[in-house]
Amino acid sequence: MSDLRKIIIDDQEIEVEGAMTLIQACEVAGVEIPRFCYHERLSIAGNCRMCLVEVVGGPPKPAASCAMQVKDLRPGPEGQPPMVKTNSPMVKKAREGVMEFLLINHPLDCPICDQGGECDLQDQAMAYGVDFSRYREPKRATEDLDLGPLVETHMTRCISCTRCVRFTTEVAGVHVMGQTGRGEDAEITTYLGEIIDSNLQGNIIDLCPVGALVSKPYAFTARPWELTKTETIDVMDALGSSIRVDCKGREVMRILPRNHDGTNEEWISDKTRFVWDGLRRQRLDRPYIRENGKLRAATWGEALGKVAEAIKGAKKLTGLVGDLAPVEAVYALKGLIDGQGGTVECRTDKARLPAGNRSAYVGNIAVEELDTAKNFILIGTDPSVEAPVLNARIRKAWINGADVTVVGPKVDLTYDYTHAGTDRAALDGLKVPEDAIVIVGQGALQEADGEAVLAAAQALTGRMLVLHTAAARVGALDVGAVTEGGLEAAIDGADVIYNLGADEVEIAEGPFVIYQGSHGDRGAHRADVILPGAAYTEEQGLFVNTEGRPQLALRAGFAPGEAKENWAILRALSGELGATLPYDSMAQLRQALVKDVPHLKKIDQVPENEWQPLSKAKLGKADFRLAIRDFYLTNPIARSSELMAELSANAKARANQPMAAE
Repeated sequence: MSDLRKIIIDDQEIEVEGAMTLIQACEVAGVEIPRFCYHERLSIAGNCRMCLVEVVGGPPKPAASCAMQVKDLRPGPEGQPPMVKTNSPMVKKAREGVMEFLLINHPLDCPICDQGGECDLQDQAMAYGVDFSRYREPKRATEDLDLGPLVETHMTRCISCTRCVRFTTEVAGVHVMGQTGRGEDAEITTYLGEIIDSNLQGNIIDLCPVGALVSKPYAFTARPWELTKTETIDVMDALGSSIRVDCKGREVMRILPRNHDGTNEEWISDKTRFVWDGLRRQRLDRPYIRENGKLRAATWGEALGKVAEAIKGAKKLTGLVGDLAPVEAVYALKGLIDGQGGTVECRTDKARLPAGNRSAYVGNIAVEELDTAKNFILIGTDPSVEAPVLNARIRKAWINGADVTVVGPKVDLTYDYTHAGTDRAALDGLKVPEDAIVIVGQGALQEADGEAVLAAAQALTGRMLVLHTAAARVGALDVGAVTEGGLEAAIDGADVIYNLGADEVEIAEGPFVIYQGSHGDRGAHRADVILPGAAYTEEQGLFVNTEGRPQLALRAGFAPGEAKENWAILRALSGELGATLPYDSMAQLRQALVKDVPHLKKIDQVPENEWQPLSKAKLGKADFRLAIRDFYLTNPIARSSELMAELSANAKARANQPMAAE
């Protein structure tokens, strides 16, 4: 039941929910209130006092607008709506006083601070502070923390807003940060000097309103006004987080999250944020042809001629779709290979996903619905590794009272759960509430009985989300890039394989392999011809995320050297084969694509999937496995990153630490 209240803010009358805080009511009224500790997605701390407002008729002192609700205000003497002033002399004086106290111990190092130009304290000192200082005493200094290779600390700048403490505790689910000491000895620190063991720790960089926590890999490499900013989509996992890619010239300098309530809220995983150094290493920037066992650089004409010759002479032609391929490239590959009598396969991890039944390979749940769910059944998945930001949404529901049941290996999900068992029998005997959301991981579907597992999951409640690990998978299934019998049937007996960035597949000796991709990874090592393609930040492309939402990735920079956009390579090759694909531009390709798959034109909308239950089949006896062994090294871009290699090594070392005897 809604509890609407009238309130007057700066002579403007508005009607808002009684449970709203004054700072939220001011936002509804379009009035900006300065703040340091308040954040919409964290609990209220009320400790920076920057958001002070005057409540007319209330106590003769300013009130913290983040900690007072609209329903706590008293009406005027004749029943008028309560009045709040945000610009009165009392408020201005209070803000100046708070700002003066905040700056007492803050070092004057703006010119060399990495946050300079993007600093909340800098902006608010200009807008709400005074232009002089009365402070003559020496400033306090504190020692910096070692939080690992991602977050650099300058704790002398810290204003104790506790945003980092609240984020790590509430959202990331790791309890290692807090405030110790009292008075001027109070400082934010990690207990016993521990580092933050979380896949989401980079978000505290964005949350910090001063320069106390900054990005270690990005430090001192660029200033915000030098960067070109592009809003695009992340492909490191299948959630499709909204991101902003910042480039200096042709180089990607950093990746930041964008707010999107439907997918990632305003968080991103550490892999998404810090993988950018992998975009400049081990790049394929020219075509190569293998001669006498060695690769030699070639021209595009030579390489395409060699590929066309191989395809024309093929007895069995197969196309493999990698995890990072945009839908347009998959569609072009399918058109090309089908035209030559071959087949294309996108399920390179052997997941038994039935093409043509969208409710079985996507499910019928939007990610946003996880926030309010009361029961979860997780089958063969570890979302804290497969999609850390989605896992944070399940944690949010758990904090609000949701129950979680896990069928599969025991893992640390950052929240409590009931462990029903590790094998198929545990799934078979499961009793679940009718309103439960079933989340099925790719690890559950990779055995021979994968489709039976999927059918059993569908039969549990009729509310299911398939959690994919590859950004390209759902889009490729949407365009029908599948072979009857799966990966084994596609590769078996093939004498020519066109590999579109599928680096996770082991191809035995024998077939002629054409590799099209961006990095010199496993696929390129096995290739007979290499065609250099663009990475996800270097071309426009459609991706469909794990809930079935089509999303548009935009180009932030250009591919290095002679590398080309993926769809354009396939279009050029089709001309060489004498079977030209019927489009000359991305616009024409997309027209053909949405004609074949109409829901792909609904950008950023989750299409409703008609519920089609699979027929139940006999489950095997195996234990469930997990799809991802190493969070940091899941794709060619991540494997080319020095930072990801360091993080992976650190995680292994932590896992193998000897435990002290109890």
